[in-house]
Amino acid sequence: MTHPEPQSAPETREVPRLTAILLAVAALAWAAGMLISARAKITSWADAAMEVTSTAYALPGAVSAAIVAGAAVALLVITLVSTRRRLGATTRFAVGTATGLLVGVLCALVLFTINTEGTMYAAVGGTVAAAATIGGAFAGLRIPPVIAATGWGALGVFLVGLILNDNFVQGPVLNLLGNDSTEAAADANQYFSYGQSVLSGLAAGLIAFVVLRRAGRRAGADLRWPFFLVAGGGAGLLTVISEVLTRTAGAQVLDLAGKVSELETSVQQILSTNRLNSALIVLFVGAFTAMVAVGRTLSPAGDEDEDGFEEAPAVSRAAAGDAPIEPKTPAEPAGEAPAAPRTPAKTAASSEDAEQA
Repeated sequence: MTHPEPQSAPETREVPRLTAILLAVAALAWAAGMLISARAKITSWADAAMEVTSTAYALPGAVSAAIVAGAAVALLVITLVSTRRRLGATTRFAVGTATGLLVGVLCALVLFTINTEGTMYAAVGGTVAAAATIGGAFAGLRIPPVIAATGWGALGVFLVGLILNDNFVQGPVLNLLGNDSTEAAADANQYFSYGQSVLSGLAAGLIAFVVLRRAGRRAGADLRWPFFLVAGGGAGLLTVISEVLTRTAGAQVLDLAGKVSELETSVQQILSTNRLNSALIVLFVGAFTAMVAVGRTLSPAGDEDEDGFEEAPAVSRAAAGDAPIEPKTPAEPAGEAPAAPRTPAKTAASSEDAEQA
C-alpha cells in the first residue's frame, strides 16, 4: 500500500513563474525610472552645491527602489531554479543574496558613473548596492508568497506616491488643507504627508491580502494569519530599512548637503524625520489592514452552510425529536418454544430450606 507524499505548507510553495516575471519586470522598471530620473536631476545643475543637495534628495527614493528590485529579481531567479531542483535553505539564501548583489551593482553604476573621482558618488553607489543585496537576501527566505505579496505591496505604495505627488493632485489637495500662508503651508504639507502614508498603508495591506489569498487557493489551503501580518507591513518594513541605510551608509551625502547652509541642514533633518514617520505609518496601517481583511473572511464557529454538513447519524436524529429507533433483536427459530427463564441456584436452595422448616 502506497502512501501519498505529504503536501508542503502553502506559505512555502513557489510562486508561479508568470507572477515572478511580472513582479521582477515591474520592480526593475520602477528602479530604472527612479535612477534615470535621479541622474538627470543631478547632472542638470552646474553648481556643485545644488548638485550635492539634489543627490541628497534623490538618494532615499533610489534606495527604496533598489531594495524592492533586488527582492523581486532574486525571487524570479529562485523560482526558475526551483523548477529544476529543490533548493535547501542555505542555497536559497545564497542565490537570493548573490542575485541582489548583482542587481545592486547594476543600479549603483547608474549613479556612480556621474563622477568617479569623488567619494560622494561612491557612497551613493555603495548604499544602493547594499539595499538591493538586502532585498535579495530577503527573497531567499522560504516564504515565496509572502515575498511576492510584499513586493506587490511596495509597488502599490510607489504608485500611490506617484499619483498623489502629481501637480494636478497635490496642488488642489494642499489648497483644501489651507495652504494660504507660510505657517499654514507647513501644516498642510504635514497633513498631506500623513494622509499619503495612510493611503499607502491601506494599498499595501489590501494588495498583500489579495496576493496571499490567491496563493492559498492555488495551494488548496489558506495561509496562517501571521503571514498576512508580515506581508501587509512588509512594504513599510522595507521603507524603514531603506531609511536606515540612507542615514548610515549614505550619511556622507546627507552631511555634505547639510554643510551647504543652515537652512539645508534643517531641511534634511525634517525630511529624514518625515520619511521615517511615514514608513512607520505604512508599516502599521498595512499590517492592520491585512489583518482586518483576514478577519472579515473568517466565519464564526459552527456558522457554516447547511450543504456542507453530512447527514446526521441516527442517534442524533432520535435525540432531536424524531421517532425513536427500536433495537434490533435476533430472530428466534421457528417451531420451538421459548426457553424458560433460568432460576438462580441460590433461590432454589432457599425454597427447599423453607419447606423442611
